[in-house]
Amino acid sequence: MRRWVLQPGRAWAWLRQRQEAALLALAALLLLGCLLPGHLTLQRARFDHVVVLDITQSMNVPDALIDGRPAPRIDAAKHALREVLLDLPCGSKLGWGIFTEYRTLLVLAPVEVCENLGELRATLANLDGRMAWINGSEVAKGLHSGLAVAKQLEDKPSLVFITDGHESPPLHPRHRPKLNGEPGEVPGLIVGVGQAQPSPIPKRDPQGRPIGVWGADEVLQADPRSRGRSGSVAGEGMADDAAGPSVSVGATPGTEHLSGLREPYLRLLAQEDGLQYHHLDGPRGLSEALRAPQFQRPVPVKLPLRDVLAPLALVVLVLPYGWQLWRRWRGRRPRPRPAPPAAGARGA
Repeated sequence: MRRWVLQPGRAWAWLRQRQEAALLALAALLLLGCLLPGHLTLQRARFDHVVVLDITQSMNVPDALIDGRPAPRIDAAKHALREVLLDLPCGSKLGWGIFTEYRTLLVLAPVEVCENLGELRATLANLDGRMAWINGSEVAKGLHSGLAVAKQLEDKPSLVFITDGHESPPLHPRHRPKLNGEPGEVPGLIVGVGQAQPSPIPKRDPQGRPIGVWGADEVLQADPRSRGRSGSVAGEGMADDAAGPSVSVGATPGTEHLSGLREPYLRLLAQEDGLQYHHLDGPRGLSEALRAPQFQRPVPVKLPLRDVLAPLALVVLVLPYGWQLWRRWRGRRPRPRPAPPAAGARGA
C-alpha cells in the first residue's frame, strides 16, 4: 500500500508553480458564491437628529468664521451643517427646524441623508431670518419647544439646537422657563455660535435687506416684568429660584443692543435639561459632536454575499500583477553609492 506523506515545502513549491491557475480557480469560486442568495448581518452605527437653527437677528452678527474669514453666525452654522451631511453614515436621518420668538417650528422631518442629500442641502440654504414671523428670541422657551418637537417624532431623534444664547427681551435671573418633562429624556446637543465679545446687531427688513444696526433705544434693556416673564402659552411652568442660578443668564442691561455668545448661559441650560454643549469651531468639530457615542443607534444591516465576494474576487485577480509591479519597482530603485575613502586613508 502506497503511503502519502505531506511535505509542506514541496506543496508550497507546487503551488508557486501553478499560482496563476490557483488564483483563477479561487476567483471563480468567489464569483460563483455571488450567485448564492444569502447575506451577512452586520451592526452599523446610525444617527438621527433634528437640527434647529436660531434665525433671530442676533445670528447675523459677523463674528464667526468660515475658512478663516469673518462671517455671520447663521452662515457659519449652515456652512458647517452642509459639510456634516457628508460625514453621517448612510442610514442616518436628519431634519431641519427653525427657532424664533419663543418656539421651534419643524421645517423638514428627519429623512435619510444619502438618498436625500440634495433636498437637505437645498432646504438648509433657504433657512434664514426671512422665515421669522416676529422679532423676539426667548432661547430657553425655544429650546424646550424643540425638545417637545423631537419627542413627538416617530423615530425619537436627538435635538441639535444651534444658537448664540441671546435672550430678547432679557431674562430675569430668578424667574426662568422650566422644562416640562424629565431632563435627559430627549438626548441632545446645544451648539453655541459666535464670540463672547459683544458686537452690534445688524438690522434687516422682512425681505432680509440690511438697514443698519439696532440702537440702544430700540430694544428692551431689562426684563419688563418685575416677577419675570409669564408663560408664553397656557400651562407653561416658570422656575422660581430665590437664590438665582450659579452662573449668569447673560443679561446685560444697558447693552442689550449688542450681542455676544452667551456660553455660560447655554452651558447652564444644557446642564439643567440633560443635554451636551459644543462651541462651533468649524465643520470637523461639529461632525465629531454629532457622531458622538451617546448619539449612536446600532442597527442590523443585511449585506448581500455578492457585495463581499465580488470585491474579494477582484483583489485575487489583481494581486499577482500588483506583486510583480512592486518587485520590478524594488529592483529598479537606485542603490546608494559607497562613500569615497577619506583623504590620506590607507587600504588594508
